Amino acid sequence: MDRRNFKGKVAVVTGGASGIGLAVCRELAEHGAAVAMLDMDNETLALAQNEFEDKEFEILAVKCDVTRQAECFKAIDRVLSHFGRIDILFNNAGITQRGLFSQTKIEVIQKVMDVNFFGSLYCTKAALDSLIENKGVIIVNESIAGVAPLVGRTGYSASKHALHGLFTSLRCELRSKGVHVMIVAPGFIKTNLQTRALGTDGKIATHEQTRIGKQDTPQNAAKMIVKGLQKEKSNLILTFMGRLGYYIHRLSPILYEKMMTNRFKKELS
Repeated sequence: MDRRNFKGKVAVVTGGASGIGLAVCRELAEHGAAVAMLDMDNETLALAQNEFEDKEFEILAVKCDVTRQAECFKAIDRVLSHFGRIDILFNNAGITQRGLFSQTKIEVIQKVMDVNFFGSLYCTKAALDSLIENKGVIIVNESIAGVAPLVGRTGYSASKHALHGLFTSLRCELRSKGVHVMIVAPGFIKTNLQTRALGTDGKIATHEQTRIGKQDTPQNAAKMIVKGLQKEKSNLILTFMGRLGYYIHRLSPILYEKMMTNRFKKELS
């Protein structure tokens, strides 16, 4: 696959009807790719599909709950039946949670793992044969929390650490087959991810989110992701604060833990 030219290529994006997923769908479509947009929200899917059709982009919108293995395989089969191939899979669908581990119900963490980890696993497994056949690319929306700790989000961080282990290992397995794996750590991006964050009881969290630095836009994130894809990046860290945190943690994990814990201390009460 020529990763600098997306014309004639087919991209599958989970969580594709909003946020970073929708922005990446737009960016890839503008570069000539056909886009299969997977999302569980029928309303936003319909709105996005209408937008893409108005622009005469090649689009397939598929309702899919990534926590359900059968739905993931059915959605990927529909993409293959419609387009005949998959060149790019962007595992983007995600959810977060906020609250101390001691106060968080286990079911909340299970839900986060089901969306973030198993959703990516199911879709990758379903699309893998076509990705290998076309020497394609797997992109994973991870987080700095996938390589470093994050106070008040143990379930989220655990899911992202699991993604990191799965996809760095899979990268090694697939390299000889011509499939590239790019892991993206977006940092703080202004999407509805945080407004839908689960609280300790599984309901939408109501306490204020702690952030570090200025939030970037999904549009900027999408442009960087597509550029990273063209350059065959293995790891792509977005935002200045994201890169700063990543390198501080690599150089001095204990310093990072102290700085991060101090910054998020109001979430410890």
